[in-house]
Amino acid sequence: MVSFTTIATGLVAIFAFSALAAPANAFSATSGDFTHYSPSIGLGACGQLHQDSELVAAISYAVFDPKTPGGNPNNNLLCGRRIRANFEGKSVEVIVVDRCPSCSAGSLDLSPAAFQQLADLGRGHIQGSWDWI
Repeated sequence: MVSFTTIATGLVAIFAFSALAAPANAFSATSGDFTHYSPSIGLGACGQLHQDSELVAAISYAVFDPKTPGGNPNNNLLCGRRIRANFEGKSVEVIVVDRCPSCSAGSLDLSPAAFQQLADLGRGHIQGSWDWI
């Protein structure tokens, strides 16, 4: 017969391991600058062409580059990942399709369609937060 203490100890170990295995940003949002760019000007770092009307984003090189196996950005592990970007009570879900070489670590470059769901394009630059979905 298994004692309650043995079961409780096992459950605590499982939950502790689960918390350690979770990504650092799984429970907290990342803050940064949001700007907008035109993904339609050419292939993105993920190797695909996208339109300005799509809800897509370029993520900072500091976040993107470490997830590039073998140096080929087309195979980057973040390509296709979903992000929820937030600004002043508004949010938009975007897909990572590109690398932003001028963005600081927590910043995003959003397509015009995505940026407009948060603020007027004329603002050009806003401070927001984002998290992985």
